[in-house]
Amino acid sequence: MAFELINVGIADYGVSRSPDILRTILGSCVGICIYDPQSKIGGLSHIMLPTSKREYVNIRKYADTAIPAMLLDMEKMGCSRNSLIAKITGGATMFKHTENSLMGDIGKNNITTVRKILTNLGIKIVAEDVGGDYGRTIDFYLETGEVKIKTIGKETKII
Repeated sequence: MAFELINVGIADYGVSRSPDILRTILGSCVGICIYDPQSKIGGLSHIMLPTSKREYVNIRKYADTAIPAMLLDMEKMGCSRNSLIAKITGGATMFKHTENSLMGDIGKNNITTVRKILTNLGIKIVAEDVGGDYGRTIDFYLETGEVKIKTIGKETKII
């Protein structure tokens, strides 16, 4: 069976089913892979920032709005919220920051917020590859739920 490689851009998400592959490239942004192993439906959200503070926003840009929206789209495809698991990647410290900087450590803030949101939604985080000072390319295989992480100068990792 042929698969489609779906590239997920910054401040966006994609949902699909097996045998498709969802791909994104991350730095300080966080990639949230949510998967239903029974239906083999998955979603990959590439969030830029932890929380939205304005009424009109790109809901796919922020963790607090993107994750719930992606879950609704996954449910429309037939997944069961009761069997969902999550894997998170990215959240690197890509730029030097100071304690007085307005944004602080965006990567760390993204990771903390994503963990909190998933916990509050009752979605178990089963694997992580977060932090560091390097970018990542991730491929989320909806046939198996595996996430392949490629980083320049490092071994390819599967979580």
